[in-house]
Amino acid sequence: MPADLVHPPVCRYAGPRIHLAGGLARLLPAAPTPDGMIAGRFSVLSPGTERRHLKASNDPGGARDAGYITVGGDASTGWVLAAVPHGAAFDPSSGGTLTAPPGTGVQVTALARFQQMAILGLEQLPAHTELDDAVVVGSGPVALGCALELCRRGAPRVRVLTSRPHAPISRVPGVECVTSVSRGSARLVIDAAGRPRRSVMLLTSGGTLGLLGTPDPGSVLPSLSLHRSGWTVIGMHELTAAATGRYADAYLAAATWLRWHLDPGLLDDWCRITPGAEAPALYAGLGGPGQPPEPVVIFSWEV
Repeated sequence: MPADLVHPPVCRYAGPRIHLAGGLARLLPAAPTPDGMIAGRFSVLSPGTERRHLKASNDPGGARDAGYITVGGDASTGWVLAAVPHGAAFDPSSGGTLTAPPGTGVQVTALARFQQMAILGLEQLPAHTELDDAVVVGSGPVALGCALELCRRGAPRVRVLTSRPHAPISRVPGVECVTSVSRGSARLVIDAAGRPRRSVMLLTSGGTLGLLGTPDPGSVLPSLSLHRSGWTVIGMHELTAAATGRYADAYLAAATWLRWHLDPGLLDDWCRITPGAEAPALYAGLGGPGQPPEPVVIFSWEV
């Protein structure tokens, strides 16, 4: 790894609130906040990732604490985000945290985290990649963050491939939700649903596929088609090594843009705040009709 590229440091934490085991989510009791740490007041659900973790918890050794976006502090000084399990207390001095601009609401704070993923991911694209008429696959929080970032970058039209033609993501300026895209027709496809094999077949010859959503570990791309078609495949995980400070800078750029350009009336369409005590039932409904329609679900650990 080049000396000027670093991975975000790991944040110390204690007292996670949701544990996955045997295909079920179990609520853990609140624990006192250790000295030097701040309490986790909110946390953010990433449905695709956590659905896979929930399924994997059926396997031997698959049990784990759930979640990786927890929010502490307060709005007046700027919410602090840490990559720790749901509701855990964390040590902000251990590094790896992000701070929202003072006065930012918790919904924008959470939404900016997904847009930050897209900022860091899109920076991996080859130079001069055209963003106009990009296809985003999926309509969850990762796809929403991507659509918002494409809007911020001036893309006039973004097609979102989803089975839900009236999904909340359709309210992003320039977004058109579609239920199909012709095979071999797209120059740029951003997979935000973790299904790269389907997404790659949408590419035209010489096109580019970005993997923004975490693919299933068993996903296999057709190597012969990739070779003959000259496709470019880009990994877009937000924790890929980046220049020092870029991780925090990207988050600040997203949060600041959302505060000044987002219609506040859209927040309730995109972000649901629900008591943390309801987490087990919500996990049980992931991927089915019980999953909330809002892309971003925020658990409150205040009560």
